Amino acid sequence: MSTAFPFAKPVYVMLKPVGAQCNLACAYCYYLEKAKLVHDGSGQLMSEELLETFTKEYIQSQTMPQVLFTWHGGETLLRPLDFYRKALEFQRKYAGGRIIDNCIQTNGTLLTDEWCRFFKENNWLVGVSIDGPQRFHDAFRKNKQGQPSFDKVMRGIELLNKHGVEWNAMAVVNGYNVEYPLEFYRFFKSIGCRYIQFTPVVERIKHSEDGRMLAHAEEEDCPLTDLSVNPEQWGNFLCVLFDEWIRTDVGRYFIQLFDATLANWVGEEPGICSMARSCGKALAMEFNGDLYACDHYVFSEYKLGNIRSHSLAGMLYGKEQMAFGENKWRKLTSRCNECKYLFACNGECPKNRFVKLDNEPYKQNYLCKGYYRFFEHVAPFMEYMKKELLAQRAPANVMEALRQGLL
Repeated sequence: MSTAFPFAKPVYVMLKPVGAQCNLACAYCYYLEKAKLVHDGSGQLMSEELLETFTKEYIQSQTMPQVLFTWHGGETLLRPLDFYRKALEFQRKYAGGRIIDNCIQTNGTLLTDEWCRFFKENNWLVGVSIDGPQRFHDAFRKNKQGQPSFDKVMRGIELLNKHGVEWNAMAVVNGYNVEYPLEFYRFFKSIGCRYIQFTPVVERIKHSEDGRMLAHAEEEDCPLTDLSVNPEQWGNFLCVLFDEWIRTDVGRYFIQLFDATLANWVGEEPGICSMARSCGKALAMEFNGDLYACDHYVFSEYKLGNIRSHSLAGMLYGKEQMAFGENKWRKLTSRCNECKYLFACNGECPKNRFVKLDNEPYKQNYLCKGYYRFFEHVAPFMEYMKKELLAQRAPANVMEALRQGLL
């Protein structure tokens, strides 16, 4: 392990090989407008030369023996398969004995047998963006011609299953589907999806001169978008969903937020940065080499530099990025610091901290009331599962305890 780095933990960079290009135009997408940040005539396509430079520096900058490449969009499959074959060549060239893994996020509409064979043969994890049953999904996930995408996504999932590709679902919770938590959740169980990430829409509007419309957390007096969820909706969604999961699905279906909550209850590092004490270890690099502090902070104020002119390691572990990560716990409100559930959420994602409080220098997380309700609701079950884990027993034993009326 190199002593040049301040922590021996993995650092991830979300690569944008096609920038914000996408064949869909989802109504709530926070990334489509990022195309307006860079106009360099490249068509938002990452060059092979830049890909090789990044691959070499990214592997060399890691402090752990495992290295994860994360491919994100836009729509990643707009790049031809040869681009990703070349990426594997570069990974093998610079691996230096490290274990290299890849995960890729896609909307699923462009999946083919050839893509799926590639993912299976090279052990790639595929994340599929799908917003539940057809009536929820097609309401907002349409192509640029206004046509629905659900049927194409489901065909893509069938191909992944046909070829035995490991995949999980990333489901956006918006102001519509948030009112139907059980229908939403049961859909994923019905299609055999065992790993699910539910992400709430919380976006605000601030018009910029270049046409961009979304605000970052520090910008004030920005109204929420129509599709954003409110704290009460989010809290109810999580509680109703948890009640079904805790009685029938523990150890069978894995919901990222529930897993992260249990990890924090036990005192382990959660699997998602939004629930960790500090952040700053999940950055985003655009197709042209611009590096940003986080995928949700691709704003000019949070640009760290460009890999063509700056050392990647220097940006990943520099003072600016370290301060960004530490500010997650340094800039908590007194309400957060006094909260009995601070350990469980750590103030959640800083991008959602925009609520001004009286006599407070920092801002409160917009979803705070929803999370508090959730933690109050799940506390007895988390305590039981914590005891089981500490006794080296399965947390799924909580289901039998419920059947016996012990909880």
